[in-house]
Amino acid sequence: MLIPDPKNPELRRRRFRPIPVRMLVPNVITLLAICAGLTAIRLSIEGRMELAVAAIVFAAVLDGVDGRIARMIKGQSKFGAELDSLADFVNFGVAPGLMLYFWQLQELNNGGWIAAMVFAIAGGLRLARFNASIDDPNKPAFAANYFTGVPAPAGAILAMLPFYLAFLGVPKPPATLTAAYTLVIAFLMVSRLPVFSGKTVKMRVPPEMVLPVFVSVVFFVALLIGYPWHILSIGSVLYLVSLPWGWKSYRDHERNAALAAQPAPTAEATQSSPATFSPTPGDTEDERPARLN
Repeated sequence: MLIPDPKNPELRRRRFRPIPVRMLVPNVITLLAICAGLTAIRLSIEGRMELAVAAIVFAAVLDGVDGRIARMIKGQSKFGAELDSLADFVNFGVAPGLMLYFWQLQELNNGGWIAAMVFAIAGGLRLARFNASIDDPNKPAFAANYFTGVPAPAGAILAMLPFYLAFLGVPKPPATLTAAYTLVIAFLMVSRLPVFSGKTVKMRVPPEMVLPVFVSVVFFVALLIGYPWHILSIGSVLYLVSLPWGWKSYRDHERNAALAAQPAPTAEATQSSPATFSPTPGDTEDERPARLN
């Protein structure tokens, strides 16, 4: 086996090749999301749950931004994809599980810790399955518009629904109910349930609708800032209600693809075969009168 010469200038040039700035920008955003997730864990330990939940929501916003910016400036890289998966595991698996444990699940002792641990592990398994199925050649074309199971950021937002309700003044539910709800969200994350993603939907805004769209986005952001727990509670409930619709839509696409894959009937099969009539005994007899001798 030949050992490459470290003094080779070509080898040194490839080893110390500068990284383009366009590849650094999405990775910096991902690192900021990790900082938000770790800060949420610290805030939950200190009992500042509102700020901890806000940090996770901020991490979810950054998670949705970094990928789009990477595609926009053509800064995708394998390193960025791996870093994004690790960030999602920390921000949307470990951090929400620990927050729920410090908030209420610790009342169940080992049972509460098991629920928090199962949620974190479900987030890791969900991300591992997503990475493994990206290059699946057997995946149908319409499946690109669906997630398999609830994605990790959405699972974290859904798991924190008890926080939103408590911040709105709703009495805190029993710890067993919170643990059961946490396990249900963990199951939805690792399930095979098709969930509509909307990644392949290309929305083109007509020029006359640009300003109304901008005003609508600003209005929504203002609502989220002014009434965060109301918006997050309503959004979480609507997301849970929409899950059966995503499953039905996927089944419809699957049924249509199966029908399209069936071979079309040939021309000979479509033509009806000529009817054949078997003669009856009465038809074979000569109906003319018998000749006289």
